[in-house]
Amino acid sequence: MMMMMGEMWPQLGSVIASAMFAYAMFQQYFPYQLRGPIEKYTQKLFGYVYPYIHISFDEYSGEWRTRSELFTTIQSYLSTKSSTEAKRLKAQDVKDSKSLVLTMDDNEEVTDEFQGIKLWWASRKNAPIQSSFSFYPRSDGKRHYKLTFHRRHRDIITGSYLDHVRKQGKAIAVSNRQRKLYINNPAENWSYYKATKWSAVVFEHPATFETIAMEPKKKEEIVNDLIKFSKGKDYYAKIGKAWKRGYLLYGPPGTGKSTMIAAMSNLMNYDVYDLELTTVKNNTELRKLLIETPNRAIIVIEDIDCSLDLTGQRKKKKEKDDEDKEEKDPIKKMRGGEERKPSEVTLSGLLNFIDGIWSACGGERIIVFTTNYVDKLDPALIRRGRMDKHIELSYCCYEAFKVLARNYLDLESHELFGTIERLLGETNMTPADVAENLMPKSDIEGADSCLKALIEALETAKEEARVKAEEEVKLKAEEEAKLKAEKEAKLKEEEEAKLKPEKEEKEKVESAKEEVKCKLCNGTSAKQDGKENGDNH
Repeated sequence: MMMMMGEMWPQLGSVIASAMFAYAMFQQYFPYQLRGPIEKYTQKLFGYVYPYIHISFDEYSGEWRTRSELFTTIQSYLSTKSSTEAKRLKAQDVKDSKSLVLTMDDNEEVTDEFQGIKLWWASRKNAPIQSSFSFYPRSDGKRHYKLTFHRRHRDIITGSYLDHVRKQGKAIAVSNRQRKLYINNPAENWSYYKATKWSAVVFEHPATFETIAMEPKKKEEIVNDLIKFSKGKDYYAKIGKAWKRGYLLYGPPGTGKSTMIAAMSNLMNYDVYDLELTTVKNNTELRKLLIETPNRAIIVIEDIDCSLDLTGQRKKKKEKDDEDKEEKDPIKKMRGGEERKPSEVTLSGLLNFIDGIWSACGGERIIVFTTNYVDKLDPALIRRGRMDKHIELSYCCYEAFKVLARNYLDLESHELFGTIERLLGETNMTPADVAENLMPKSDIEGADSCLKALIEALETAKEEARVKAEEEVKLKAEEEAKLKAEKEAKLKEEEEAKLKPEKEEKEKVESAKEEVKCKLCNGTSAKQDGKENGDNH
């Protein structure tokens, strides 16, 4: 037996060498025009006896050789299998990823199973075609993933399995991805080389709904609403609405509106796009920013009541006087091209941004407005369908205080909690002010001193509110007294104005009577004088 094996190996080696020599001669000397058809029919013949199918996924594709999103998705999907099965791994620092991603090294293979079907994934790298001499560094070869499976499972693999790989790969990539906080760039910078409409930094805000100071029932309602929205792709398509939702956060300063946005981002794993309306020149630029915003994003406009005059009626400045002054001032004239014109974004443009046709370009977006004064906003801007859910973030209640006490002092209960509950019911204090008093200012400061500081701050706030209320009552009384005096004076003037014609008429009558009386007196005197003159004669 050993002798037969010893004789077989040289023969096998001779056969392999002959085959390689024949293939090399075929590649070298066989006419190029005939080589293609021969290879085509050879592969076709080979396919009748070879039961497996191969699918390749190239790393770069397209005219500009951009990195394939599908390749990245498969890489994320295989990262979990590679780290447990592959013997040779490659660590890569993938963009926006929280940590290093372990992938298969070149020419490595792992297995997968789907619905009882066994598949094989292999990482391949083709050697680059390059001349023997070049001034440029040698480029890397083309990488691709190769999927192998039995041909009887073609329908399942090309349908359900590849869709499963895409979904799982995207989910893994999202879970490993670092969240970003974006701000819109001024439009004059969009034309620069490699310029983008948004600039980003890593967003690592630690806020969660567990740490937000809010009533538990209200908090649960918001969380359920967000989760329902994230799973509502089919539902929104069914009812014929764009897959987006608007949230209006309103309340006094310091009640946690920005913290709420961070908690929403951490819960949904969405990037935050902070839209600064004052840098947007007009409605067209606003639409361009919307188009450049990807899916799974939270678009935020903070303090929208202060951002722009969105009434549609803009106050015109003294244009002519300003132009004359600029013409006379050479410095302003030189600097005129650098000065930024005021934004021309209108209420209509913002409404179309939120709820118009352009808002359907993309999906799974959340739009958040924040304001301290909700009464100042145009009703058309915050109606249901645009701002679907209105969330009031008010002053700190006792339930919110307990969350803060647990966060800052690790306390679930304390003997001073009863006093704090009573004071919180009697006075208004924002969660930010409560949190500041609960935060230890030194290593020796304990929970008791922090709670006492809060009680003192609440009592001070209560006293200040009492004094302020008394002053307001006093001012109101003074204002009412002033108004009453003004009203009485006005009534007196009106009465005098009414009586004046009568008085004047009465004076005229009296004056006429006096005149008549004077005339009568003068006539009598004349008669008496005439009589006396007759007697004398």
